[in-house]
Amino acid sequence: MSAARYRRFLKLCEEWPRDESKKGRDLGTFLRQRVTHAFREGENTQLSDPEKCDQIYESLARINTNVYRERFPRTRDTSFTGVTVEECRMLLATGNMQQVDEEKKGLWKTLTERFSTKQDVTPEKAPENK
Repeated sequence: MSAARYRRFLKLCEEWPRDESKKGRDLGTFLRQRVTHAFREGENTQLSDPEKCDQIYESLARINTNVYRERFPRTRDTSFTGVTVEECRMLLATGNMQQVDEEKKGLWKTLTERFSTKQDVTPEKAPENK
């Protein structure tokens, strides 16, 4: 029975798309890694909890076949922010996320520099208002 489960997961991995724009954060790649880890011995793997394995497979299969998207159709192709799916993909691409991280570091550095230098403002040294 473990061999059949393994083959079902392999088929699911083949069908599951990979998003090359999300290096290191792609769900398809993560799924493949988890299957490799869970079935270390391939078809000969002895599963400790076959029922849980079946539940996980069924859940992933429903996501992969868009069961919920069909069951609960969206009225618009945007999110609450007004961003379209394609715009969201572009924003979440690894290159853009790295740029955002760099900007955060720049902002963090600016803030720490601004607040770490103590200005000595005493009443005698306070700037005069003209």
